Amino acid sequence: MGELPFSGAHRALHPDHLWIWERAVYVDENQRTWLPITIETESSLQVLMRQEDVPLGVAVCPSQLGPCLLPVMWQLYPGRRYRGSDSSFWRIVYHIEASFSGTEDMLLEKLPDPDC
Repeated sequence: MGELPFSGAHRALHPDHLWIWERAVYVDENQRTWLPITIETESSLQVLMRQEDVPLGVAVCPSQLGPCLLPVMWQLYPGRRYRGSDSSFWRIVYHIEASFSGTEDMLLEKLPDPDC
């Protein structure tokens, strides 16, 4: 994996899928848990996904979650992006793993809807 310009971090492999498990917890195809931090500005919507091991509770149905800015599922697409279950596209701004802690951070940015 290539080293990044800042010390102690390198690029990580992107998960193929991320599914909502419970409020504020997503799970990937390897059963790793990801915690979203939503960043909303006037001009964009971003989410920082942090891979952190947390104990999983009982999985919930999406209808039990209520309204949310984030899709209930993301699927990796070509071109460094994800497609959400709501048909939205999210660009991978960066995805790094800190070599000293093993923590992964992946920043996604919602792309404008091409139909608007």
